[in-house]
Amino acid sequence: MKDMDSDRWIRPAAVAGRFYPSDPVELRETVETMLRSAGSAKCHDPQALIAPHAGYIYSGPVAASAYVCWKGLAAPPKRVVLIGPAHFLEVRGVAASSASGFKTPLGTVPVDRESVENLVAQGLVAISDEAHLREHSLEVQLPFLQIVVPGFRIIPLLAGQVDKDTIARVIKQLWNEETRFVISSDLTHYSDYATAHRMDRQTADAIEALEPEKIRPEQACGRESICGLVEAARAARLTSGTLDLRSSGDTAGSRDQVVGYGAFAFYR
Repeated sequence: MKDMDSDRWIRPAAVAGRFYPSDPVELRETVETMLRSAGSAKCHDPQALIAPHAGYIYSGPVAASAYVCWKGLAAPPKRVVLIGPAHFLEVRGVAASSASGFKTPLGTVPVDRESVENLVAQGLVAISDEAHLREHSLEVQLPFLQIVVPGFRIIPLLAGQVDKDTIARVIKQLWNEETRFVISSDLTHYSDYATAHRMDRQTADAIEALEPEKIRPEQACGRESICGLVEAARAARLTSGTLDLRSSGDTAGSRDQVVGYGAFAFYR
């Protein structure tokens, strides 16, 4: 743990060279190719996105279907709130980072320190740099954002043992015209292809209907964050839509055991 008043530090890239290319030229080409393959955006400037977080060979094309919605905006968001699950450390509540920036091969993304400190002061989040140090769920979103959203800051948050209402309160606290949200989550894990497709379609239907109570724990590793966003979106009278719904059986690997991936957008 780091004290909020300690010297600022940059959180280094943890999964470059494993989940995505470590060479900046190759990484940029990889992301831009996936964005082109995603085709024309099926949405325009959504308030929030849900995007997957596996290795790019598996989930990158689905993530690109979400991020293409923010490509080329005349007024891109100045701040992006990233919320994903904590995979490597048990977290009670929501964990922020004391880092002043998150590094990728494409450069360092600055953290909105003032907003993080305000969240801590309100008791909505706590600092846990250990939770962030090895975590991939937020890091893999950054290269997409660095290419489609120039000059942005992030608020990186990891959800652990927390209820959807707490996530919804955090989202409502941060919501303004200059801010957009990304919920990082894969869907079903290690079911056969047909079962995964059926369960992921059920999850997509619940998200589109803004009915978080219908999303079961086994349907998404970032379920709490998804449900919190859906709850906040329902209160704000947003609408939502599915942009892409596939699995590793569609992008890479066998269909015996697949991981499901979905891209979703939330609009005013």
